[in-house]
Amino acid sequence: MIGSEFRSDDLPEADRFDFWREMVSRTRSPCDITSTHLTDFWARHRLMELGPATVWPTSFKPTRYRRSPRLVRQSDPELYHLTLLLDGRMALDHAGRAEVFGPGDLHIADSSQPYDLRPADQDDRVAVRGIGVDLPKDLLPLPPHRVRELLGRALPGRGGAAVLLTEFLLGVERQADRLEPYDAPRLGTVVVDLVAAWLAHVLDAEAVLPPESRQQVMARRVQAFIRRNLHDPELTPPAIADAHHISVSYLHRLFPRYAGGETVAACIRRLRLEGASRDLADLAQRTTAIHAVGARWGIPRASDFTRSFRAAYGLSPKEYRFQALAGAE
Repeated sequence: MIGSEFRSDDLPEADRFDFWREMVSRTRSPCDITSTHLTDFWARHRLMELGPATVWPTSFKPTRYRRSPRLVRQSDPELYHLTLLLDGRMALDHAGRAEVFGPGDLHIADSSQPYDLRPADQDDRVAVRGIGVDLPKDLLPLPPHRVRELLGRALPGRGGAAVLLTEFLLGVERQADRLEPYDAPRLGTVVVDLVAAWLAHVLDAEAVLPPESRQQVMARRVQAFIRRNLHDPELTPPAIADAHHISVSYLHRLFPRYAGGETVAACIRRLRLEGASRDLADLAQRTTAIHAVGARWGIPRASDFTRSFRAAYGLSPKEYRFQALAGAE
């Protein structure tokens, strides 16, 4: 497991808000934190230090966070604060802008400038849930004056590089209990590269990114494309290269570097068979024909499906289903 977890339920009610306020100010840029829920406060928080970046999935009853000019002068960790909002609505005053953002939106703040982040819903009982990312400003390979153009703006988390970033953050949150400490530095590097690629895309400044960051993001785009199109029998390296406007030879050089040495074809085959194995072991799908399961995962020929499945699992699809369902009933 990566990181430490805080649950307010583990504390006496009277201590919950004060503990939360102290913890957030200690782990992020110091700020004044207030809430109308002092007597019934509730929060959950996981702090994951991923090498150069800190990722913190969190949920809490509506709370206001104000970083004043005085607090900036007293302490400035020189961080960019990125937030992906998942539930609730928040209003942000920062860098001369005042915007409201809701579920699926991203925003970025600069610890060197004051901000006021507060609940935007009239009903302040609506819980807020999101994923925060803190990263040192000097790690972002973009000119500070360009990043300043985006401070305080509500930016959609759907489409282009934003999707890669949001899906990656959600994946880290879901897999946190399964990740090991030695995974942290690598995951942190990916976070920084994806944030940089997303901001560069928004700013139309992708050319300024270093080659390593561009390659990392391209590999992530290819991996996401593969997962979305596993059902398509025509999902082949040439089709993938064409969809991303790169050559097949470049795809074959790039992909294994960011996929643990796995080739494109091996990745497609593994993901398809993993999906098929889940369906075969699903009681709700026990009447679905085996050849239909294979076709659903992009392997329309029954003989190809059986041969590939046996090579991967040592059993035919029929034998695998029998054993899996016998143990489930």
